[in-house]
Amino acid sequence: MGERSSNIINRDDKVIGTSMKIRLFPLVADKASGCTITDVDGKEYLDFSANWAVANIGYGNPDIIKAISEQVQKNSFASFATTITEPTVELAEKLVDKLQTNYDKKVWFGLSGSDANDCIFKLVPLATGRRRFISYFGSYHGQTIGSLTLSGHTAQAKFIGSGAVTKIPYPYCYRCLFRKEYESCNLMCLDYLENEVFTYLSPPEDTGAIIIEAIQCDGGVIPAPINYLQRLREICDKHNIYLIFDEVKIGVGRTGKFFGFEYAEIEPDAVIFGKPIASGMPLSGVVGRSNILDAGVATHLLTTAGNPVSATAGIATLEVIEKGNLMANAIDVGKYMKDKLESLKDRYQIVGDVRGKGLVVGLEIVKDKNTKEPAPRETAKITFQAFQNGLIIPYVGVYSNVLEFTPPLMLNKAQVDEGIAKLESAIDDVEKGKISEKDIERFTGW
Repeated sequence: MGERSSNIINRDDKVIGTSMKIRLFPLVADKASGCTITDVDGKEYLDFSANWAVANIGYGNPDIIKAISEQVQKNSFASFATTITEPTVELAEKLVDKLQTNYDKKVWFGLSGSDANDCIFKLVPLATGRRRFISYFGSYHGQTIGSLTLSGHTAQAKFIGSGAVTKIPYPYCYRCLFRKEYESCNLMCLDYLENEVFTYLSPPEDTGAIIIEAIQCDGGVIPAPINYLQRLREICDKHNIYLIFDEVKIGVGRTGKFFGFEYAEIEPDAVIFGKPIASGMPLSGVVGRSNILDAGVATHLLTTAGNPVSATAGIATLEVIEKGNLMANAIDVGKYMKDKLESLKDRYQIVGDVRGKGLVVGLEIVKDKNTKEPAPRETAKITFQAFQNGLIIPYVGVYSNVLEFTPPLMLNKAQVDEGIAKLESAIDDVEKGKISEKDIERFTGW
C-alpha cells in the first residue's frame, strides 16, 4: 500500500473502535467516479461492490449532486416527525406506486436497514396482536437489537435478543440441511415449517409475520427458488400471517426488477428497503400495508429520518435508474458476468458454485468440490490479492467463503472483462500458494 494509506490506516487503528470495522483490504478512499474508487495515493480500483450495494447508480452522478446541492441551499433540514416537507411526501408516493398490490399502502422512513427492520419488529405485533416472528438461518437484517433478533447470521449469534423469533432453514440448495437435491426435494424445508415449526415452536395463530430475503446476500448470495417463495405465500395466506421481504440490499433495481421478490409474481405485505435508495445519503424505509404502518402514533420515529435532503436524493436516484435503463443493464451485464464466472468453475478446483440474479452474483469458494468444505482463508486471500490487482470484491456468507459481486448498475461488459481478469489472476495466485497467512492477518473480515 502507499505511504499516505499506511499512515491513515495507522491513525485509524489508534482512534476508531473495532466494533464498527469489517476490513477486508487496506483501502483508504479519496475519490470515486462511476465504477472506480481512487485511494489517497492515487491508485484506481474497479469497484465490484458498490460499497455494499449502496452506490447502485455509481459514484459522483451529476444529477444526484445537483439535486442534493439545490435542496441544501433551499432547506438543509426539517424533522419529518413534526414538519412535513414535499420531497419526502413525493418520494413516498413514488414508492407506493412501485409496490404493485391490491391493498392500501403507506411508507415509513428511517436512516438504515437496521432501523427499518426494527420498524417491522415493533409494529407487526401492534398491528396483528400476534407476538411471534419466523425468520431464517443465514439472514442478516441489521445491527440494532430488534433487527439482530430477526437475524440468523453467525455475526449476530453472540448477541441474545428477544425470544419472539424462531429461525428456520433457508433454501440454501447448494448446502441443503435436509441433504436433498432441488427440485426432487419437493421443498421439504417448507414441510418442516408447516409440520414441525408451527406445531412445536411458533403456533401460526400467534405468528404475526415471516420475514425473508429473496436473495440472502450477507448469508452467501443465495437466491430462494421461485416456487419456494410462491408456496411460502400460500402458507402465509392459509394462516393469515404477513409475509415481509427485506430488500435492503437487492432492492432498487439490482436484480433487474425494482424489488427482487417480483420474479415470483407474489404480493408481499410489506417491503423493507435501504442502502441504495438515496445513493449514499442516510435513508431507509418500509412500504406496505397501511394498518401495519398506522399501528399507533409516534410508535417508531427518528428525528432525522426522511429529511428533505435524503428524500431529494431518493427521488433523483429513482429518476437516474429509470432514465438510464439501469435495470435492463443489470439483467444484460449481470448475465454476461455470471457466464464469465461460470467458466471459472471448470478451471479452478476451489470454485464451487456460481449463483445470483441481475447484478448480484455470488462465487462460493471451497476446499473440495465433492465435500463442499468451505474455504474461508482462501476466500480472504482472493479478496486481498484482487485488491492488490486493482479490483474491489468483498466476501460474505455464514462460512465467510462467498465472493459477492454487487457492482454499480451502470457497469459495462468491458469493465466486467477487466475485473474478471484481475479476479482470475488472484484465484490463480491463491491456488498456487503465493499469498501467505501473514498477508491477510489484518484483513479477515467477520
